[in-house]
Amino acid sequence: METDRPATRAWVLHPDIKTDRDGRAAAPALEEAVALAAALPNLDVVGAEVVPLPKVHPGMLFGSGKIAELKKRLEEAEIELVLIDGHVGPVQQRNLEKEWAVKILDRTGLILEIFSDRARTNEGVLQVEMAALSYQRTRLVRAWTHLERQRGGLGFVGGPGETQIEADRRAIDDQLVRLRRQLDKVVKTRELHRKARAKVPFPIVALVGYTNAGKSTLFNRLTGAEVLAKDMLFATLDPTMRRVVLPSGDEIILSDTVGFISDLPTELVAAFRATLEEVLDADLIIHVRDISHAQHKEQARDVMDILHSIGVAEGAPMIEVWNKIDRLSDAEQDAMRNTDARLKDVYAISAITGEGLDRLLVDIAERLKPAHLTESLRLAHVEGKKRAWLYKEGVVDSEVQSEDGSDLTVTWTALQKERFARL
Repeated sequence: METDRPATRAWVLHPDIKTDRDGRAAAPALEEAVALAAALPNLDVVGAEVVPLPKVHPGMLFGSGKIAELKKRLEEAEIELVLIDGHVGPVQQRNLEKEWAVKILDRTGLILEIFSDRARTNEGVLQVEMAALSYQRTRLVRAWTHLERQRGGLGFVGGPGETQIEADRRAIDDQLVRLRRQLDKVVKTRELHRKARAKVPFPIVALVGYTNAGKSTLFNRLTGAEVLAKDMLFATLDPTMRRVVLPSGDEIILSDTVGFISDLPTELVAAFRATLEEVLDADLIIHVRDISHAQHKEQARDVMDILHSIGVAEGAPMIEVWNKIDRLSDAEQDAMRNTDARLKDVYAISAITGEGLDRLLVDIAERLKPAHLTESLRLAHVEGKKRAWLYKEGVVDSEVQSEDGSDLTVTWTALQKERFARL
């Protein structure tokens, strides 16, 4: 993506729709929208505001008076791009672009742009491209034509110009078919990797949480890796896995995943389902929360909603990590520590300072301690190698030898039993 030209001057609008009873609180929603915009390279957010909206106007989203008021403000600020934090229909987008002479990008388009910029793995790139094409297919109306395409990415910011709509739809459909075939191959390869990983004798622990909750900072702290960790929404997109040795000496595979967000575009929920399936394979899920955020309860609810949507049942093994306590006042930190001490599945930590991590790691090891089974085995005398392995593992409770071989009682884990079967 080019970054040597002047930054695009952008304005962020959050429509506060009064009829939307489940809508997000306006002020923090606008703050999040501005943070989303900041995550997209080469944008200069000149201004941002909440726009009270008694009802949605089908053709223009906003009423005529507000349209005129905003037009004047946008012209004075020489705005090139307006980011609308919500859904904007294709006809609404076309009409607003024509009225304001700017490019319009709604919340879905903005998130897709960010994902396009961040995707690194083959699967991530293919999934983003498919999601973008599905979104773009609905946008093939006779678009405002005076703007030239000005940047790379998915093209939502630059403007598509006038097209032959039906021909474009056929071209998009053909491209989607080709992408699905490519993705099928990638998914098959990933399935092989997952099966190979299933044979690795370490449990998998997945970090999940709202975007910018500090998952990657925690991941880096525990693994010594250098995953991109910035105070930025969607700093991590593709999943990353590393081996971690716990203080107990036990080993785990730690997985860092894409951050969740409220109103995640449906195209992306479907497109990233395969990526998020890493969570389904996990032996333990760690829900990382930015406890210093004013909307941390709402963010936690959004995360749980998405986890349910991808099939993680309520009974899934999960603990909560209340991160960023270093950002709280002394009194608030003391309150968090007291809550931590009372609640079994809550850990107050700071991934920056390391506070609370020792207890967290000890408890993770305890939770993942494998169950032991007591069983009887019969070995022939020629199976001395297997017998020696059992004694080396320290799993033999008793042994009675006879002319035909040995009868042993062993207490072992399911993993040790599986290893024994491979001897």
